[in-house]
Amino acid sequence: MTKWLLIAGALVLFVFGFIFLRGPVPHIAIAAEELFKVGPVSVTNTMFTSWVTVILLLGIVFFATRKTWTLVPSGFQNFLEAIIEGFYNVVAGVAGDTNARRFFPIVATIFFFITVSNWFSLTPVFNMWGGAIESDHGVVVEKATIGSLDVRYVPFSQPGELSAETIEEDDPEAHEKAEHAREEGKDVVELIPLFRGINTDLNTPLAIAIMSFIAVETWGIRSLGFFTYANKFINFSSPIAFFVGFLELISELVRLVSFTFRLFGNMFAGEVVILMFTFLTPLLVTLPFYGLELFVGVIQAFIFAMLTLVFAVMAVSHHGDEEHGPIEEHGEHAPPQHAVSEPAH
Repeated sequence: MTKWLLIAGALVLFVFGFIFLRGPVPHIAIAAEELFKVGPVSVTNTMFTSWVTVILLLGIVFFATRKTWTLVPSGFQNFLEAIIEGFYNVVAGVAGDTNARRFFPIVATIFFFITVSNWFSLTPVFNMWGGAIESDHGVVVEKATIGSLDVRYVPFSQPGELSAETIEEDDPEAHEKAEHAREEGKDVVELIPLFRGINTDLNTPLAIAIMSFIAVETWGIRSLGFFTYANKFINFSSPIAFFVGFLELISELVRLVSFTFRLFGNMFAGEVVILMFTFLTPLLVTLPFYGLELFVGVIQAFIFAMLTLVFAVMAVSHHGDEEHGPIEEHGEHAPPQHAVSEPAH
């Protein structure tokens, strides 16, 4: 009986949301929307969201480390230390202890920043409209006065009209339709979200990819020396060596593109799926996709961080040393884990 009641309740929520709670068709744009300007600099919603994400991370760190003087950590500090220690062990297992201490700050920063920003973008405040700009295209909204306050609102959808009226930007009659709506006492506005997932803006994954690239190349040069490291890419000893080095150089540069579009593509696609299902079925059906995006968000962060780590290990290794495992700083192999004992007398 309980099972059938749950199924009936789910169907009621589905039908009610589909008929009465559908809002305007979501505006999906690859470029981030501009919120305001500071002089000649445009501040977009993804830029604003990245500032909030950094503040959130600093708040988490401050809250977790405010009692570091205690000998036995507890509560949230213990939980956070366990996560960081576990991730450090993963890094050490790939790079070795000495290199792990060098690589961990950058690799961990990439992992935790991407994870938090991806999960933060699943909160209800994201992709909700933070401002409305009057325009000849966008959503047709009602106007009302509450006391001395003028408000605009989108009415509930109806069985005959399952979404709010919109005017497309490429409609040749957009201006005439907008004027007609204003004559009826309505308004036409372009709705801009205040918060948007930062990794759905191509600039953010590109910036993280550039930081990863610079870190890897710096570690390689410091470990092997500039000329030894450059010899991996520019080698005139033979035509084959020159060709192989050229391919190595191309692969290093292509890494920027692959890192950027892997993260951007997955996050942007996930956001589009959630937006469309929120529009089609505002209740119930969207929840499984939030669970899926929680998983995708941390997996994409882990892939980005681990690829950075693997390329860092390759960068600090001499040619032909990869099969012997990662080398430690200054190109020396890690000490063996066992020692041969002398025969007993």
